[in-house]
Amino acid sequence: MLGGHLRELRERAGVSRTDAGWAIRSSESKISRLELGRVGFKERDVADLLTLYGVNEARERDRLLELAREANDPGWWHRYGDVTPDWFDAYLGLEAAADLIRTYEIQFIPGLLQTAEYARAVARLTPSGVPTEAEIERIVALRTRRQRVLDREPPLKLWAVIEESVLHRPIGGAEVLRNQLDSLREAITRPNVTLQIIPLASSGHAATGGAFSLLRFPQRDLPDIVYLEHLTSALYLDKRDDVEAYTQALDLLASSSPSPQQTDEQLTRLLERMR
Repeated sequence: MLGGHLRELRERAGVSRTDAGWAIRSSESKISRLELGRVGFKERDVADLLTLYGVNEARERDRLLELAREANDPGWWHRYGDVTPDWFDAYLGLEAAADLIRTYEIQFIPGLLQTAEYARAVARLTPSGVPTEAEIERIVALRTRRQRVLDREPPLKLWAVIEESVLHRPIGGAEVLRNQLDSLREAITRPNVTLQIIPLASSGHAATGGAFSLLRFPQRDLPDIVYLEHLTSALYLDKRDDVEAYTQALDLLASSSPSPQQTDEQLTRLLERMR
C-alpha cells in the first residue's frame, strides 16, 4: 500500500524514478523496488520522497510515515521462516490482512480448512526432499496458526471452490481423509465459510490454468491481489485486467457449480461411500 502511494505521488508530481533515487542517495532500481513493496522502507527515505513530491500536509505525512514503520514490523509468521520459502512470506502477510479470500483448488483441501493430520501428510509431499519430523511439526503449527483468521473479530470470510477429485485423494490414508471430510462438514456451519464442490461429472469450466486465490482487503487503498503458486515460486497479480479476469473465472465457477447449500449433502454422500 505504501509503495503504491509513493508511485502515485511521484507520477502526480512529474518526478522520474532516476530523480527520486537521487533524492534519497540511491538509484532508479531502488525506487522501483520500493514502489513494488519488495524492499524495506527507511523512514528517512520516505520523508525525503514525500518532501520531493510536495506532500506537506502534516496529517498525510504522518499517515504515510506510520505506514513505513508498520511495513518494517515483522509479522508473527516470520517465526516460521525456517520452514517456509521466502516467496511465501508475502502471501502470509496478505492472508493475515485480508477480509475476504476466494480460492479455487484442484489438488489439496484449502490450507485454512485442513486438519492437522491432513496438513502433516501434505507436508511430507514436499518436492525439495523429505523434511524431518521436527520440520513437519513446525509446518503443521504454522498451518494451525494461520487458521486463527477464521476466528478473529471480525473473522476472515473464506469462499472456496474445489474439485471433487480433491475429496477422493486419500492423502495421509483413508482415516485421515474421513476425518478431513468430517472437519469440512463442521467448517461449513460457520457463517464466514462458504464451500462449493465441482462434481467429477462436470463437463469442464473456464479455470483451466490451475489453482489460484483472490484476496480482498478492508483498506480501500489496497487493490485485490491474485495469488498463483508454482513449484518453486509464486506470482502476485494486482493489475486491474488480471484481477478482473480471475474474478470473472471465480464468478463463473461459483455460478456453474452446485450451490453451497448442497455441499453438506455432497460431503455426507462421500463419507457414506467410504464407510
